Amino acid sequence: MEKFIEHDGIAAPLLRINVDTDAIIPSRELKRVSKEGFGEGLFAGWRYVAQDSREPNPDFVLNKPQYQGASILLAGVNFGCGSSREHAVWALKEFGIRSVIAPSFGAIFYNNCIRNGLLPIVLSDDIVSELATQVEQQVEQDPPSRLIHIDLHQGLVTAPNGDTYAFDIDPGPRDMLLNGLDMIGLTLQHKAEIDAFQKQDRERRPWIYAVPNS
Repeated sequence: MEKFIEHDGIAAPLLRINVDTDAIIPSRELKRVSKEGFGEGLFAGWRYVAQDSREPNPDFVLNKPQYQGASILLAGVNFGCGSSREHAVWALKEFGIRSVIAPSFGAIFYNNCIRNGLLPIVLSDDIVSELATQVEQQVEQDPPSRLIHIDLHQGLVTAPNGDTYAFDIDPGPRDMLLNGLDMIGLTLQHKAEIDAFQKQDRERRPWIYAVPNS
């Protein structure tokens, strides 16, 4: 999993409240058996002009020219609520979103973000609105002048005008993101202890193991 340490990116404002996982990736888009290919279905109900079409809706923020290449999403309260589908995070990641900044998140969605290398940042509604205002005011300028900077080490978001905002994240999720560890990677940090336990357990209870020790 890709590490998240620092990131500079164009931010797209999508300040709708209670955006659920079915809006992020509609159920009709869940036709794959791997993690790949879901980016095309991201926000499909809003991003395309019709359900059976891939014609872009020009009014949807991620289709607007000034937000092409956006890697940060500014969102409203309770983003990612609804079902537990992990596909919502897969779709955001494949589209190129590295971080979502919102006043609050659905709890399961928040955890799915951490486990897939996407940084969910909680900032107040007023701050998220201020970031969106700055981005919208500067859309006609060159991209470097309207980038948002995120520093996970410091726990800071830097706005286009240079103002900084601190955010909190628990140490466990923070370390997972900084080190690029999913749940399997996190477990494998203890591989030596696991191997030692299995060796001892095979000697104590050999009948438990279907495959002989090689």
